[in-house]
Amino acid sequence: MTFKTFLPELHNIKYICRGEKTDECSLLLSSIIVLCSGKVSCSLHMVSIFVLILCVLIVFRHGDRTPVVNFPTDPHKESEWPQGFGQLTKTGMQQLFKLGQYTRERYSNFLNSTYNRQEFYIQSTDYDRTIMSAQSYLSGLFPPTSSQIWNPELLWQPIPVHVLQKSTDQMLHFPLTGCPRFDELQNKTQTSSEFQNRIQPYMGIHNYTLPVWATKDVIDKMEKLAELSLLSLFGLYKTEEKSRLQGGVLVNAILKSIKQAANSSKQRKMEVYSAHDTTLGALQIALNIFNGKLPPYASCQFFELYQESSGQYSIEMHYRNDSSKDPYVLTLPGCTSSCPLEKFAELVSPVITENWSKECGKKDKMKDIFIGFDIAIGLLFIFDLVLLYLLYHYGRCRRRNNYQDI
Repeated sequence: MTFKTFLPELHNIKYICRGEKTDECSLLLSSIIVLCSGKVSCSLHMVSIFVLILCVLIVFRHGDRTPVVNFPTDPHKESEWPQGFGQLTKTGMQQLFKLGQYTRERYSNFLNSTYNRQEFYIQSTDYDRTIMSAQSYLSGLFPPTSSQIWNPELLWQPIPVHVLQKSTDQMLHFPLTGCPRFDELQNKTQTSSEFQNRIQPYMGIHNYTLPVWATKDVIDKMEKLAELSLLSLFGLYKTEEKSRLQGGVLVNAILKSIKQAANSSKQRKMEVYSAHDTTLGALQIALNIFNGKLPPYASCQFFELYQESSGQYSIEMHYRNDSSKDPYVLTLPGCTSSCPLEKFAELVSPVITENWSKECGKKDKMKDIFIGFDIAIGLLFIFDLVLLYLLYHYGRCRRRNNYQDI
């Protein structure tokens, strides 16, 4: 076999050699070594493709759901949906189950075939549809085998899905609330010329009854409006500052996990987050990789950390928004598709804040308490001085009045 005819196989090396050394990986590596030690010339670029995957972070949108709200004249009321509004459907369950199977296939030589809590972690926002999506995903990712089968008639196993309350979720539930500065930016976005120019073509689609406006043209316009709504929420106007207050928070969390994996010998292999279209939108806009399209149900953003043969760490991003196609490779502006970790961190630094509350313009409640306490102490001190003065002055006057001439 010549090196030229062998070359197509090289494109699969990165995926064959994921994680631990497998027989397939060892065989392929041996073949390359033989080729490179013979008459065939191997460039440094060819050799450098041997990489080791260390960590994967995944953020996906929940599956198909029932409507969140309906319009006033909608004949289909909430009671007609089995679980009401905003709930995961059977189609949505199937979408996430298949995504779990795809993840298993994609990382079959990296992730253990059986669930191991030391290697795998999954977190969801506090919504029924995202929690159920996470559970459906896990059914496809970790079907029980051998000793993990606890019921022969049910090839399913319980795996913990970690959830933060909505009021405390400052990582996945976007837009993040309690940020006065972001609210101010959002109000200014609505009046900005960029937003007004983009929304103008869609201003004539309101106040139609269902039989009239439910046409393909109107539905297309509504889809464009939804995309514009997402874009205006996290972009259009002062995008970088918005990102620092929104999507950059998630970028920072992902970067910290990746750095920890690069610097630790006992790293978690995979972290998965079940969230929303706004989560993916905020994340991708912060990274400047947003394609302008509303993330579809079960769409998925992959972050993969690799260690090159030179010892250098690199990050790759892949976006799966179509189950019939392989994920798209996304490139961080200013870098290559396989971006060195240090370069990646440098490029995303403008959207990362170390003091979110301060940049949001939030008042420090404890600081206010201490200020109030200091004021109270000051007033008490002044009151004491006044009281002492009055006692002293009153005492002198009393002594004078009690004095009698003899």
